[in-house]
Amino acid sequence: MADSTRSAIIEAGMRSADAVMTDEDRIWSKYSNDKIDIGERLAKVIRTLSVANSLTRPLRALSIGSGIEPQFPILESAFRGGLYLLDIDQAATDTLRERVLRQRIGHVTVINGDYRDLFSDRIHVEDFYTGILKQRKIDLITLHHSLYYCAEESWLMLFENICRGLLGPRGALHAVLMAASSGNSMTSTWLYNHFAGKYFGVRNDQSLVTLKKQLETSSLFENTRILLDTSQVKFFVDDFVKFMKVIWMILLYPDVHVYTDIQKEEIVSFVHDTFWSRKQPLLQEQYHLVVYRGIEFKGLI
Repeated sequence: MADSTRSAIIEAGMRSADAVMTDEDRIWSKYSNDKIDIGERLAKVIRTLSVANSLTRPLRALSIGSGIEPQFPILESAFRGGLYLLDIDQAATDTLRERVLRQRIGHVTVINGDYRDLFSDRIHVEDFYTGILKQRKIDLITLHHSLYYCAEESWLMLFENICRGLLGPRGALHAVLMAASSGNSMTSTWLYNHFAGKYFGVRNDQSLVTLKKQLETSSLFENTRILLDTSQVKFFVDDFVKFMKVIWMILLYPDVHVYTDIQKEEIVSFVHDTFWSRKQPLLQEQYHLVVYRGIEFKGLI
């Protein structure tokens, strides 16, 4: 009986691979403290910007890869001069647009698009600046877990493009990403490196530590303050299908890697036996990178 129950759970976990990103992100947001962690750091960045800028000037923000934005109340209330939510996921932007219309929020603009295309070069950035932003610079640009879908070799150019073309004279960039490597087998980083390495011969090479070093050598960031800090997030939900939906999101299925049914079964069985059946949370070690421009004091992170 126990074996048949386990088999049914494993099969359900395999089927959960077909979940949509919006659903996966909503589960992660609800049952982990990731958004709390990001919100606490975001509040520090906003506090720094408030001190550095005139209190009478409404601030403006752009969230790149916004998703369904659990930080929406923070951003909406703090950036009354204009809040721009950009995401490639139509379901996510539809959800945001419905809320904006329903609550009659006039200073929030929802944009459906791929930031890798919109900010790929100076011409595209200029088009975004003159079109969407109406030639008004941004005080805060966030990239919360959105760099996963951009090759690391493109990060420096991306940051240079958005900093040069979109960021105001006293502004900040805030990026969040899980650690590139970890020796702890209970972490999302280890899980990705183990299975993506085993099946596709790849490892996570997306490191905010490396990006910080690159930014420090770029002439464009000579007069900026670049800060880096770490945090740990925990995720657990007593529903295996929901648990697996988040695992598939972390393993970048299906947008990056396509696993066979045999591979899926091995992954689901491992997660069931290592995490869920033992009531062990999935850990995520992550980095916060903040770039402050035009701010004379150190700033918070």
